[in-house]
Amino acid sequence: MPEPTKKDETPNGQPEVWSLGDGQAPEDLDKPIDTPPRSTLLIESPQSASMAVGGDISFVAKVEAKDLLRKPTVKWFKGKWMDLASKTGKHLQLKETFDRQTKIHTFEMHIIKAKENYAGNYRCEVTYKDKFDSCSFDLEVKEAETGSQNIDIRSAFKRSSEGQEDAGELDFSGLLKHREPKQQDDAPDVDVWEILKNARPDQYEKIAFMYGITDLRGLLRRMKKIPKEEKKSEAFAKKLEPAYQVDKGGKIRLVVDLADPTVELKWYKNGQEIRPSPKYIFEHKGTQRIMVINNCSMNDDAAYSVAAGDEKCATELFVKELPVKIVKGIEPVKTTVNERIELECEVSEEGAQVKWMKNGVEVPTGVRSRYRVKSEGTKHFLVIDDASREDTGTYSLMASGGTSEAHVKVDLKPLKIYQDLQDMTVKLGQPLKLHCEIYPGNVPGRWYRNGQLIQPNDRITIIHRNKVHRLEIEASSLHDAGDYTFVPEGYSQSLSAKIHIIDPPRVHLDSLNFPDNMVTIVAGNKLRLEIPISGEPAPRVVWMKGERVILESGHRVRAETYGDQTSLTIDITEREDSGNYKIVLQNEAGEATASVKIKVVDIPDPPEAPLVPVVGGDWCSMTWEPPKYDGGSPILGYFIERKKKQSSRWMRLNFDLIKETSFEPKKMIEGVPYEVRIFAVNAIGVSKPSEPSKAFTPLAVTSEPTMLVVDDVTDTTVTVKWRPPETIGAAGLDGYIVEYCIEGANDWVVSNTELTEKTKYTITGLTPGSKILVRVRAINAAGASPPRTLQHSVLVKEVIEPPKIRVPRHLKQTYTRRVGEAVNLVVPFMGKPRPKVTWLKEGNPIEPTHVSIRNTDCDSIIFIRKAERSHSGKYEMTVQVENHVDTAIIDIQIVDLPGPPQCVTIEDVWGGNVALVWTPPKDNGNSPITGYTIQKADKKTMEWFTCIEHYHRTCITITELVVGNEYFFRMYSENMCGLSEAATQTKKSALIVKEGISPHDTAQHQYHAQPHSFTLPPTGMQMKTHEFNDRDFKEAPKFTQPLINTFAIAGYNATLNCSVRANPRPKVIWMKNKIAILDDPRYRMFSNQGVCTLEIRKPSPYDGGMYTCKAINDLGEAQVDCKLEVKGGFTFYELMQRGVPLHLIDKYMNEHKIVEQEK
Repeated sequence: MPEPTKKDETPNGQPEVWSLGDGQAPEDLDKPIDTPPRSTLLIESPQSASMAVGGDISFVAKVEAKDLLRKPTVKWFKGKWMDLASKTGKHLQLKETFDRQTKIHTFEMHIIKAKENYAGNYRCEVTYKDKFDSCSFDLEVKEAETGSQNIDIRSAFKRSSEGQEDAGELDFSGLLKHREPKQQDDAPDVDVWEILKNARPDQYEKIAFMYGITDLRGLLRRMKKIPKEEKKSEAFAKKLEPAYQVDKGGKIRLVVDLADPTVELKWYKNGQEIRPSPKYIFEHKGTQRIMVINNCSMNDDAAYSVAAGDEKCATELFVKELPVKIVKGIEPVKTTVNERIELECEVSEEGAQVKWMKNGVEVPTGVRSRYRVKSEGTKHFLVIDDASREDTGTYSLMASGGTSEAHVKVDLKPLKIYQDLQDMTVKLGQPLKLHCEIYPGNVPGRWYRNGQLIQPNDRITIIHRNKVHRLEIEASSLHDAGDYTFVPEGYSQSLSAKIHIIDPPRVHLDSLNFPDNMVTIVAGNKLRLEIPISGEPAPRVVWMKGERVILESGHRVRAETYGDQTSLTIDITEREDSGNYKIVLQNEAGEATASVKIKVVDIPDPPEAPLVPVVGGDWCSMTWEPPKYDGGSPILGYFIERKKKQSSRWMRLNFDLIKETSFEPKKMIEGVPYEVRIFAVNAIGVSKPSEPSKAFTPLAVTSEPTMLVVDDVTDTTVTVKWRPPETIGAAGLDGYIVEYCIEGANDWVVSNTELTEKTKYTITGLTPGSKILVRVRAINAAGASPPRTLQHSVLVKEVIEPPKIRVPRHLKQTYTRRVGEAVNLVVPFMGKPRPKVTWLKEGNPIEPTHVSIRNTDCDSIIFIRKAERSHSGKYEMTVQVENHVDTAIIDIQIVDLPGPPQCVTIEDVWGGNVALVWTPPKDNGNSPITGYTIQKADKKTMEWFTCIEHYHRTCITITELVVGNEYFFRMYSENMCGLSEAATQTKKSALIVKEGISPHDTAQHQYHAQPHSFTLPPTGMQMKTHEFNDRDFKEAPKFTQPLINTFAIAGYNATLNCSVRANPRPKVIWMKNKIAILDDPRYRMFSNQGVCTLEIRKPSPYDGGMYTCKAINDLGEAQVDCKLEVKGGFTFYELMQRGVPLHLIDKYMNEHKIVEQEK
C-alpha cells in the first residue's frame, strides 16, 4: 500500500508532534470519561500491547451486523478527546472490511514505525442509532538500542590509488561504498614546497591532492608566510595576494593599491570582465581599489585578475564547501507489490550532491529506470512507483558528511476480488464483455469456456490493464453461451460466470409497402392488416391504441397472432379508429415495438356558427372558421345558405364552392332579421350544416341631427345642443360624435372619444379668441350619419352672466339641527365666469377650524362635522362676478335638551286633587318649550308614575289621588329635542286625608285635603260633591299653516310643509295634479305633531305641478294646494330613459323654451 508523505521530524532535526499527538496527561488517566449508556455491540475488542520504537502494531475491533440495518459508526481516540480519524497519515492507518458470509464488520488501526510519544491510553467507540459500546486499551513503546557507524570524512580527500586513471581526482566512492583502502606502496620523498613555489595558484589544489595533502587551508596559510621576491610594479603599489579562501555563502574582499590613481582599472574572472552588480561591488578608498564578492558559491571558485593599464596581477579564490551531514535519516518501509515507495532523507545543505545505493550498489536513475530521484530543498527522495518483490533490500543515501540506510521489504499482496464476474444474458449478435477486477493488479490470468482455454483471435479480445481483466467478443453467437472461468496466475482462486445468448423479437413493417407506415381507409369499410414478426422463442404480441389494449376477443376491433405474423381487424371503420397503433413484442430476449398509423377519412365536421361583423342597408359581411375536423381530407370549399329568422326555408347563395372563409350576401330587406349557415366540402362529401349565425338585421345610418345651436361659450369651451335626427331607422341611435375645426382650416378634430347619448356637449381645451366650426354626427349600428354643421363660426370668448344664488326651499326658513349632529348644506348658484364666493357669520369671517366651506363652479357647501350651540346664527353668502354681486342669508339654529323647570310648588290640595304651579326652565335648549311631563310618587314606596305628558301650561290639577296617601311630584320640561335630563321635585308633600279627620291630626304636613263645604248631619249623611262636565276636544281638520308655492332645482331634494289641527288624528293624503301619490320611491311623507311634510328626491322637470295635502277624519276634511316648479331639468334623451311619455316630454320642452325666452 502507498505510504503517506507526512514528516515525522522538523528541519532542525527535532522530533515533531505527529498525527497521534502527545496523548493523555498522567494526571488525567484516573479521571472517568463521560460516555452514553453502553450496549453490547463489540464481539471482539482491541487489547493492550507493547512494542519497540520503530516497530509496527495493529489493533482490531469486530462488530456483528446481523441485527443492524446499516454500518455502525466507529471512532478511535487517544486519551480523552483526540479523534484519530483526522490524524491518519504515514504513521497511522485506519481500515474497515465487511465479511458478507459471517456478517461481521472488522475495524483495524495500524501504527507504523512507532515513536516513544505514541505510548498512552487509546479508546474505540462504536455507535449505532441509540446503541453505544466502547473499549479502552494501552500501548507501551520501549526504546530500542541502535548503534551508529563513525565515518572519517577526511578519507574523501585521500588518493584512491596511484596507478589508476583517476589518480589526482576526488574519489567519493570509497566513502559511499564503505570500501577498505588498499595498501599503498611507499613513494620516494618529494619536496612539495618547491613544487608549489614554482607552480601557478590555479594548480595548488591539484598538487595538494596528488601528494595526499588534505589541509588545503593550512597549506594556503603557510604559503602566505613564505617570503617571496617580488618585482617592483609601476602600476601597483600593492598587488593581490596569491590566493584567497572563503567559506561557501560568505563574503570576500579583493584589495589592490594603485601607484597611479588615475589609471583605468578592470577586473576579470577566468578572463571575462566583471561588471558591477549586487554580487560584485567595487569600492574606491584613496589609492585602494576593492572588489567585494557577496554570497560566495562554488561558481565563484575561479581565477581572478585585475588590469591597470598594461600591467596585471592575478590570484586564485578557493570556496570551501562544508561537509554535508544527515539531518533526518531514512525510515524502514514494509509494503506490498504494486504499491508506491517513497524514501525520504534530509541533509544539512540545500543542493548537496548525494548518492542513492541499494545493497551497496548505486541505484540507476536513467530515463527508463524504475527509480526516480528528486529533491526539495534539503530533502532528497527516492521513489519507486510500482514496487515489486525484487525491490526488497537495504537502501542508503551517501553524503560527504555521513550515510543513512533503511531496509525495504516488499511482500506479495493477498488476492482480493474487487469485482467478480457476473452472469449475463446477451442478445444474439450483440457484443459480449466479461469484466472482473482483482488485486494485485499486475497478476496475469487465463480465460476458460466450459473448461477449454480461450485464445484471442479476430473476434475475441483479451485485455489486462492494471487490476482490470476483460474478455470481449464483438458479435456473440449461440456457440458463445456457456460457463466462463478466469484463473489468476499463481493463485488457486478462480472467478466464474454463466452466459446466455438470446434472440430478440422483431416486427417487419417493410412488407406492408405503405408510405410512412400509414394505412388510409374510408369510414364504414372493413380493415384487415397483417404484419410479419420474428423472434425466438415466439414472442408475446400486444396491440395497443394509446393506453387501451386491443384484445383477441374484441367484437368490432380485434387482434390475432398465429405463426410468424399478427393481424389487426376492424369490421366497420369509424372516425374514432384513426390514430397510432402500437405493436409490442416480448420474449426472454427482450422487447420490440412498432407503430402503424391508420387514417380513417370521412366527411368533415360542420363549421362553427358564422360571425356577421358588418351589416349594411341591404347587405352584410360574414366570416367563419374552418371545421375543427376536416374528415382526414383537405377542405375543398364551402356552401352558404340564408333565411329570414321567422321562416324555415333556407336558400343557397352560391353554386360554385367558395374557397375563402368570408362572404358578402346582398339583396336583403332592411329591418328584416336574417340568419346564415355554412356547409364544408371535402373529397368525401358535404358536411352537415353549421349552427345558424346570430340573427342580424340589415340597417342604414340615420339622417343628420337637427337644430344644432350654440348653448354657451367661455374662454376655453363651447357648449352646443341639438335635436335628434328626423329619421332614425331600424338601427336605432347609439349616440353622437362632436367635431370641430378652426375657421379657414379643413382638419376636423373629434372632441369626444366616447359616444355621448345627450343632445348637449361642451368642447373643452379651446384657444381663447379663436373661431371654430362645429358639426355633429349621429352614430348607430350601421355607422355615422351625414354631419350637421353650424351655419356660422363661433368666437371662443366668455360672456359675463350676473351671479344668482338659488337658495333651496328648506334653507329659506330657519335650518334646525341638534347638538352633535352634522350640518351639510349645499347652496347652488349661477354666474359666469366662475363667481367668487364668501361667507360671513353675523358680519364676521367664519373660522375655518369650526366650519368647513368648499366651493365648486355651481354650488357652495358648508359643513360642520359636530354641531354646537355656538354655531347658531345667521350666515351670509356673497357671490360676486366682477361688479355684480348677489347675497343670501342662511339662518342656522342648533338646539339641545332643555333644563328642568325652575320651581314646582303645591298650590292647593282638596279631596283627591292637588293643584301644582311652576315656572319655565331657565335654559330652553335654544328651542321653544313644547310641553312638560308630570310624575307622582307615593311617599311610602317612592316609585314614580307619569300623570301626564306633553302638557303645555305652567299649572295643572292632578286628580284621582288615593285618599290616605301622601304624594310627592316632579316635573320634566320638553322641547323639540326631547325631555330634560333632570327633573324638578316638590319640596313638600301633599296628604290626601279621609273624611272626618281633623286637620289638626295632620298638622305635620304642609298641605292636606279639606272639602270646600260640608256639614256633619247627626244621622251620618253623604257629602255632596260638585259635578263637572268634560270638555269636548273633538275638532274637524283645519290647516293652521298652508302650503307655499315653491321653486326647486333639478337634482336637489325638495320638501313641501304644512300643519293641520284635528281631533281625532286625521288621515293625511298627498296628491300630485289631483292624483294620489302611492308607493312611489321618489317621494317620502312624514307627519309629526300635526306637521305634514312631503320630500321629493332629486326632482326633475317632470316632477313639477300642483301638489295637494288633504286631511280627513270623522268630523270632516280639509286640503291645501301649492305649485311646484323645477328649474334646470333633464335632456330629451334622459326623459326618454326615465320612461316619460312623449306628449309630456313635448309639453315640457315647449314650456322650457317659453321660460327661457321670457328670461
